[in-house]
Amino acid sequence: MGAAKKNTPFAWPAAQRPSLAYPFSAKHAEGRYAAEVSEAFKPCGIITLTTDFGHKGPFVATMKGVMLSRMPSVRIVDLTHETDVHFPAEAGFWIARSYRYFPAGTVHVAVVDPGVGTERDIVIVVKAGHAFVAPDNGLLGNLVEAGNCHCYRLDLARVDLDATTISATFHGRDIFAPVGAELAAGRWLPASLGDRIDSVVPSWVEPARRRGEQLHGVVVAVDNFGNLISNIDGTMLAQFHHPEAEAGGHVLAIRRTYGDVKPGDYLALVNSFGVLEIARAERSAAEGLGLGRGAPIRVRNTTAGEHR
Repeated sequence: MGAAKKNTPFAWPAAQRPSLAYPFSAKHAEGRYAAEVSEAFKPCGIITLTTDFGHKGPFVATMKGVMLSRMPSVRIVDLTHETDVHFPAEAGFWIARSYRYFPAGTVHVAVVDPGVGTERDIVIVVKAGHAFVAPDNGLLGNLVEAGNCHCYRLDLARVDLDATTISATFHGRDIFAPVGAELAAGRWLPASLGDRIDSVVPSWVEPARRRGEQLHGVVVAVDNFGNLISNIDGTMLAQFHHPEAEAGGHVLAIRRTYGDVKPGDYLALVNSFGVLEIARAERSAAEGLGLGRGAPIRVRNTTAGEHR
């Protein structure tokens, strides 16, 4: 693990404060490194947009307006604007699970930024032919932890932005939107935007882990159906012959899909994004169990006859 970040961007919740940064390899000389990053990212003219803004007010629209002003041909896809406010980990979770469904060359702009206007950094990450622009507050921690990334700290002195017009409370419109558009247009290259860095702030949510004979994870998101979406990757279940999940005092067999149980029954399954989910057929598991973000989820092994 790398050294702790020196500049804490804002007052972290005590239970979620990161103490270490995720490192990645930086083996190449600067010139060769920059050339490799340029080769790795070839923009295709698509930007995805992820925020916690919701749809009340003009905030999302003005970001899109700035992007269109700089690149009229850009195609903007809303990934989500309904992540939990002030919680970068959920936005990062969805981006890490979604980016591969977009063409290589997509720019992913994410703004869940409770430290906006402070000394927190902005980072550009290149991974698998995609570019990601986000505040360095843990949002991209899981993405970088998975490896094979090139990371840069944005240096505003190197970009064509008028500092006198940048609002201290809306960097999404005044920094992230123009940077995303210029990257998508190919006029700015990731390696030209700032110094290469060897660490980013980790996610606020620790990864799921095996402890003894159990997997331990947490709910990171609740979708519109009330499904409780965990950070336990479905591949981890292969460690058990007959896995079952525990959540909210219920022990649940792992099913294939929602229709495998009667309406109103609870179940666990590996969802379409490849993670363990606690659901209730045709009902809300979140409401029924009284659980939400941060709720613990456990997986243990049992014999087939013990499933309930």
